[in-house]
Amino acid sequence: MTLLVITGFAGTINDTSLSKTERKFAVAQLKDTKADLLKSIRGLSDAQLNFKQSAGQWSIKECFYHLVQTESGFWAMLEESMKKPATPEKRPEVKTSDEDLLKVIAEGDINKSDISKLFQPAGATWKSMGEAITAFKFSRAQHLKYVKITTEDLRNHFIQSSFGWIDCYQVIILMSGYSNSHIQQISEIMADPRFPKN
Repeated sequence: MTLLVITGFAGTINDTSLSKTERKFAVAQLKDTKADLLKSIRGLSDAQLNFKQSAGQWSIKECFYHLVQTESGFWAMLEESMKKPATPEKRPEVKTSDEDLLKVIAEGDINKSDISKLFQPAGATWKSMGEAITAFKFSRAQHLKYVKITTEDLRNHFIQSSFGWIDCYQVIILMSGYSNSHIQQISEIMADPRFPKN
């Protein structure tokens, strides 16, 4: 993470940098999903955080733990790809447009992908919800800082995902969108008639 932030400072705007529209959209997505996610869990009691609709489903706490772990995983993949030389010749292998990726996220299909099988809440190392929230706030602040200033060629670095090859700008879209999918999941849990009142 530190490497990416430092190299972002070092560059200058060029033809391979993000466009103003791309940068503005990614920043807005990261900011909005951060605010919405934190709002969705604000003031919840332990009983509410640990409530499960059924034995096989996750609680709000487990959803949040999974989300923060997954975000770290997305960023690690982005970092690893950005350490390598740009490969613009691989661009044709990206079959998913930004619009299609956003549609998949909005329709909730992302939760049916292999992503949901990774980073199980039981593997989290935080001792409390407070620690997990602190970790999320710190990492999201670093991600926002990077997106705001980077001049690196995110569009010509790629990773293999469950959606096929995507570029590193799309990784950021996927990461923020995944937050939104879990905000929806948290809302569904809270709408359960058996959800604790306090």
